[in-house]
Amino acid sequence: MKKNFAIYLPLLFSLVLALGLYFGYRIAADSSDHEKSVFYMPSAKGGKLDNILGYIERDYVDTVDNKTLENNAIKGMLEKLDPHSQYITAEEFNEMNDPLLGSFEGIGVSFRIEKDTITVINPVKGGPSERVGVMPGDRIVYIDDTLVAGVEVTNRDAMRMLKGKKGTKVNVQMFRRGVDGLTPFTITRDVIPTYSLDVAYMINKTTGFIKLNKFSATTHQEFLEASKKLKDQGMEKLILDLRGNSGGYLKAATDIVDEFLPQGKLIVYTQGKNRPKTFSFATKKGIFENEEVIVLIDEGSASASEIVAGALQDNDRGTIIGRRSFGKGLVQEQMSMRDGSAVRLTVARYYTPTGRSIQKPYDGDFEKYHHEPFDRFVNGEMMNPDSIHFTDTLKFVTPMGKVVYGGGGIMPDVFVPMSTDSSLFFYNRLANSGLIFQFAFDYSDTYRSELNKYKNVSDFDKRFRVSEKIMADLLKLAADRGVTADKEALKGSRDRISTLFKAYVGRNIFDDEGFYPIYQQIDPVLLRAISYLDE
Repeated sequence: MKKNFAIYLPLLFSLVLALGLYFGYRIAADSSDHEKSVFYMPSAKGGKLDNILGYIERDYVDTVDNKTLENNAIKGMLEKLDPHSQYITAEEFNEMNDPLLGSFEGIGVSFRIEKDTITVINPVKGGPSERVGVMPGDRIVYIDDTLVAGVEVTNRDAMRMLKGKKGTKVNVQMFRRGVDGLTPFTITRDVIPTYSLDVAYMINKTTGFIKLNKFSATTHQEFLEASKKLKDQGMEKLILDLRGNSGGYLKAATDIVDEFLPQGKLIVYTQGKNRPKTFSFATKKGIFENEEVIVLIDEGSASASEIVAGALQDNDRGTIIGRRSFGKGLVQEQMSMRDGSAVRLTVARYYTPTGRSIQKPYDGDFEKYHHEPFDRFVNGEMMNPDSIHFTDTLKFVTPMGKVVYGGGGIMPDVFVPMSTDSSLFFYNRLANSGLIFQFAFDYSDTYRSELNKYKNVSDFDKRFRVSEKIMADLLKLAADRGVTADKEALKGSRDRISTLFKAYVGRNIFDDEGFYPIYQQIDPVLLRAISYLDE
């Protein structure tokens, strides 16, 4: 979450400095701009911060909101400590915690805001919305008596109105293509599961693929269930995709690693000034102790993802493929407040089995810290690993003699650069602009009844073809938005554009199960992992 500097923080700090040893006096300007000293007795009940907040609220030249002032002061203090300690307001609390709990209470739909309208992507299978007949493509026009279409509703607004306690009812009116007027639904909210596992499928007869988007309370169980299904299909090798996975619960990460390491192997240890050194070791016999494993990471892999990658790398168990991870090695604990807000405070650092901390440097500049992955692109690291410079003092050696480094993320064993092929320039422009995604969504929405004829992902992949008309319509949309290409550039990008469009359409019909098996054809990191296993 982006943190903004407290707008009143400079004033707070200047007051503390000005008052200093002379606290108890205040300087005020009268109408003639001559200064005068006025004796001021601070409250004996509160600390310095409480007194300053009270002083500002009572005597500041303009009206201030005390709650906002207090929140900004807390956020400013935490931001200066480290980049991951943070204050969560009561309004933000559920939004930030629900994804890690494995469930929330609501109506059970995935949606996106499309042209100022809440559009249902898919109802959760077996959930309250599916039970009353809500379908993909439905547009929510009213929630109870509130108009939510064409009024620039935000994701947060929609979530706030659709979520609610189990058993409560919400009335929605939806527009459905081909149906006159609005269709009313009364939906009884229920517990809705959230999944940290995007997809699990067999790449070929012996290689399975599992992608995790976070580490939540249910991640380990999801992983076990998916792994057993893939093993029943003949899986002997596993590619675990942690790209873009920003982390989550430490225990979820150690439980996953435990499945790959024999009993007694060190997974991770944590230590802080007020937290004793705590070790986590592999325990029971894991389900993947003998199978070959590859872990995919990139600059979006952080925290718990890095614990998994670091533990396997330091134990010489498996191969890490991709690009250098984010570099977040701090452990947070959460303290809840009476008003529903909370503070997540960094209480320890975690260390991989060889003893390395992968936390990247922080000098107090929050924006610079989170901008660092983009800086890697500018300095050439994304295209060439030789642009990465590690300090010898942060060098560590694994039991089998492999050199690894701390102080800035996990460096993969096999580096896969971002493509610099000039022939793909048009494809990259089109993909990064979101136009392929947008066109695929509109296409799926328009031809949904025809697309529903495909029985499953395999049937869709074999039979669906991107026609010349579809490609022409997509290129026209791109040209109308100012994204054009000559014949040579189009020739070099055509196959990738077609595959990405097809993958997006597959997702609109079959969720992520319809996306990844198709996108795999143009995913350079995954293709490198597959070829590595073949080698």
